[in-house]
Amino acid sequence: MGRSARLPERGRTMRFDAAIDYPADTGRVAQMLADPDFVRRKIEASGAASTAVEVTSADDGGFTVLTRRAMPTDKIPNALRSFVGASIDVRFVEVWQPADPDGRRTGTFTMDVAGAPAGATGTTALEPDGEAGARIGYDGDAKVNVPFLGASVERAVVEAVQNVLDAERRAGVQWLTER
Repeated sequence: MGRSARLPERGRTMRFDAAIDYPADTGRVAQMLADPDFVRRKIEASGAASTAVEVTSADDGGFTVLTRRAMPTDKIPNALRSFVGASIDVRFVEVWQPADPDGRRTGTFTMDVAGAPAGATGTTALEPDGEAGARIGYDGDAKVNVPFLGASVERAVVEAVQNVLDAERRAGVQWLTER
């Protein structure tokens, strides 16, 4: 009887940090982030085929935003597409703590991709930026468990995160301008 060898699973963890600047104070930006209409708008702007949004407010001023979005996979490497098909179901959870006296908030986020060997976790911070601005920072780790495709997957993840943040910023600036 032959012996079979099993290669250890290899995963790639990619550290990232990103920021979005908004032309509004932290109070207005937090209201926007907790508004289900804005959350739907930013998800649609990211190119999602379908969305689900749930925003839960806490008595202390904190809030949780849970989103699900079906994203097309036409912009990811073909080799990775074979793992996930024509679309992926992305579940994203942001948990924001109450504001401190200066309007700063911290939080956490988790992203899971159903049926795919990928996800991300990290921290968020909403802080004043200048006299009338605010900045949201994201700091975390993305993990992709696809042996031999690491570099191409990393490039696709970086590009996808940047595209989502660009779409979120455009949607946010428009939302803030309209109100």
